Parts: sequence; C-alpha cells; structure tokens
Amino acid sequence: NLSSLDWVLFTLICFPHQDLQNCFQEQIRLQGQVRLLEHRVKQQQLKVVQLLEKKEIQYSDRGDENSVIDLGGKRQYSDCAEIYNDGHKQSGFYKMKPIQSPAEFLAFCDMSEGGGWTVFQRRSDGSQSFDRVWTDYEEGFGNFVLPNGEYWLGNKNLHYLTNQGNYTLRIDLTDFEGERRFAQYARFGVAGEEQSYEMSCGEYSGTAGDSLTGGFHPDVKWWADHRGMKFSTRDRDNDNYEGNCAEEEKAGWWFNRIFKSYLRTKYQFKNKG
Repeated sequence: NLSSLDWVLFTLICFPHQDLQNCFQEQIRLQGQVRLLEHRVKQQQLKVVQLLEKKEIQYSDRGDENSVIDLGGKRQYSDCAEIYNDGHKQSGFYKMKPIQSPAEFLAFCDMSEGGGWTVFQRRSDGSQSFDRVWTDYEEGFGNFVLPNGEYWLGNKNLHYLTNQGNYTLRIDLTDFEGERRFAQYARFGVAGEEQSYEMSCGEYSGTAGDSLTGGFHPDVKWWADHRGMKFSTRDRDNDNYEGNCAEEEKAGWWFNRIFKSYLRTKYQFKNKG
C-alpha cells in the first residue's frame, strides 16, 4: 500500500526509466530487503538486551562478594538492631557508631533469626589466623568485605556495643555434615580496657549445650564457667590456668581453664540488643 506521497515519489523514480511492471517488482524486492534488515535489527537489539542482562548479573554477583551496604549517611546507627528496625532487612556489612564510640566502624548485620544481629566474630574457612596479640584483638582484624569473611570485630568495639543496652548473645554452630545448633545467652556484656574486657552473660537457652557458664553440671563450674573472665591472648595471660591458654590454643578468648567454650572452629558469634 502506497501513501499519496509515496506514490508521487514512486512515479517520479520509476516512470522516466522503466515501465510500471518493473517498478512494482523493484518495490517488492526493496520491501523484502527492508523486512530482512528489520529482522536483523531486532536480533541485534535482542543480543544487546541479553548482554546488558548478563552484565547486570555480573555486577550483582560482585555485590554479593562485596557486601558493604551504603545507607547514604541519612542517619547514624548504634547497632544492627537499629538498622533492622529502621526497615533495612538485607544482611551485609553496615557502618555503625555506638553511643560512646569515638568513630564509626563496619560490622556484619545478620538479618535472619529475627534480624538485627551484630556479628562480632565469624569463622568459616580458616582463612584468618586468630593466633594474635592483645592489640589485634583490641582493635579488631580480618576480612570486613566478603559476606563469609572471617573476622573479629575488636574488644573496644564490642565494649562500646554492649555497654549501651541489654544485649543477647547468640552462637551459631554448623558441623561438617551441615547440622546446625545454637546457644543463646541473656544480658551479654564486655567491660572496658581497664577491666581487660571482662565478659559477663546471663541465662542459657538453645540446642548446642551450655559450655560458656558450665551450667550442664554444678561440679564443673569452678573450671567451666567463663563468666567474669578477662580476655587473654598469648602476650597477656588473664586465665586461671597454670599455663597460658591462649598460647596453647593459638587464639585469644575469655579463658578460664581452657577448652570448654573454646569457639575457634566454624561458627558465627553475634549479639543483639
């Protein structure tokens, strides 16, 4: 079908050079070429869309690797519970600044299990050495970018976090067969540097057993209760053992007489106000 303008152009082009029949044949040939070109253009457009989608997936995958979530500095949060309660439900690293903390720091917020859990220790694959000195544990160390990166948040930061309210400690453990268990303690707190980051906690609940307070049997509390213990490292021995638990076990902890609550295998250690 030709519009009036097309017909005029068609007439001016065709009639001076060839008869009408040949012109119609030429028109059909050109229309076929146009349709072929249109098909090729659509194919190219589809390829462009597919490439863009692939690139978007690649960026998304990188986002999974680099799990630092920027909230745009709209407000300052004191812990992961505040972030969760403000409507941010995605697990990842967030900036926070507890009330008494002199500076912001990154911590992983686990938004599962009710959400708002501030993870202060993560062990997943043995990529980080926890055989470190006092200052390392005081300031914090490890991988604060990957969602499964191993790290210790730092005793200073842990003190600032737990000193601003009533916190619950939760320990998530997974064995090599994938079975999961947890231990939970009320009123978890860590004192300041002057008290060598002494640890306190309340009642136990969960499925992993109570290895932090020795509550599984009253006769063992004298050596299995870690409440009230100061933090120990290989260069600062604050335990009740005749040797140095941190030196023997190659990591810092709130040791009493070593092994009952030694959590340096694959697990997640977190707290929530």
